[in-house]
Amino acid sequence: MRRLTLHIHTPEGVIFSQTLAGPMSRFLAWLVDFAVVIGVAYVLNMVVLVAMVISPELAQAFGIILMFMLNIGYGIATEWIWRGQTIGKRAFGLRVVDAEGLRLQFSQVLLRNLLRAVDMLPLCYALGGTVALLSAKGQRLGDLAAGTVVVRIPKIEQPDIDQVVGGLFNSLRSYPHLVARLRQQATPADASLALQALLRREELDDTERVRVFGQLADHFKQLTPFPPLACEGLADEQYLRNVVDVLYRTQRRTPERRVSPEVAPSSASTMS
Repeated sequence: MRRLTLHIHTPEGVIFSQTLAGPMSRFLAWLVDFAVVIGVAYVLNMVVLVAMVISPELAQAFGIILMFMLNIGYGIATEWIWRGQTIGKRAFGLRVVDAEGLRLQFSQVLLRNLLRAVDMLPLCYALGGTVALLSAKGQRLGDLAAGTVVVRIPKIEQPDIDQVVGGLFNSLRSYPHLVARLRQQATPADASLALQALLRREELDDTERVRVFGQLADHFKQLTPFPPLACEGLADEQYLRNVVDVLYRTQRRTPERRVSPEVAPSSASTMS
């Protein structure tokens, strides 16, 4: 079966693509999630049975509320906490993303999960599955209303960062708490866009290159502001190199330190 691809055009003129999840992989992911919900429901049911000894009416009402919260809240909680993934989606390498490549919002997660009950009509996602098959982007009703799509997460090797990150010293790493915050705030699309911009920088003319790197640098500076000392003397392109370095390398390769001009290696005295 031919896999559909979602192409996203950014304002900076960069195009990146994502493979849309097929109906079979989405169905298998749903089966895993369904099994998880059934397992949790079984445990909750045991708790309700114990509570019925104390107050049958209260326990029954409590059980109904718990089951409702489980059926609706499972998808909302997991997709929001794990950035568009449930246990089933994680198992099959799927993720819910914004259809325009923007950051996934809680309102989108909430809407697509609330409409899940409609998509399941009359049984086993018959309505939602039919709509997804007819949709160009494989969207069920919940996805159409929320402006989301489900994509496959490609299994790719770690990119060669050395070809775009020059030098060993990265001033951003002097602030590990801000680096951690940047990694939390930046989406996979943000990281990919920054890396692609550096890899394709030679394709841009000088004016366009300055504009693109200026916009990308401003975007990451807004995500996580670093102290002026960390950015002092850095051009926008070098700042972006530092950002890519900390996003793709969780650990520094070698201890980063600047060698003072007054301190020279002992062997230097023997060189002429």
